[in-house]
Amino acid sequence: MWKKSEESNPPAASPTAGPASPPKRSGSSSKGPAIIGPSIQIKGDVSGKEDLLIEGHVEGEVSLKQHNVTIGRSGNAKADIYGKSIRVEGKVHGNLFGSESVVIQATGTVSGNITAPRVSLENGSTFKGSIDMGASNGSHPLASHRPPGSAKRP
Repeated sequence: MWKKSEESNPPAASPTAGPASPPKRSGSSSKGPAIIGPSIQIKGDVSGKEDLLIEGHVEGEVSLKQHNVTIGRSGNAKADIYGKSIRVEGKVHGNLFGSESVVIQATGTVSGNITAPRVSLENGSTFKGSIDMGASNGSHPLASHRPPGSAKRP
């Protein structure tokens, strides 16, 4: 009786066989960002719950507020972009809102405003707009800091 059930079940992996590889899942954030390829054009809003690499063309709004957004070297976005960390290697015409940081690489071009607590413009990058590095909740971490001996004025 036990012998029949043993024959119908596949044998367990031997310790020397190595771990079985899990099935590949598309869109899994543990495998890297989702990619909008160079030949893809999107007109409309993009949102999601994973990191995103844009190598194609996007027109609209990109909203991944809790995730990283990268505009790759061949990427072109005419969009307002909301992300945790935003990196621009290509071209963006629109506003960037990073809850942690915005980085414009040497190959990057941005025409629009940047709002983030940390902003980096690398040598060779092109930027036209304004930068607001105040905290998103309206209070800057150093706003309450005053030099010793200074009094608050009404």
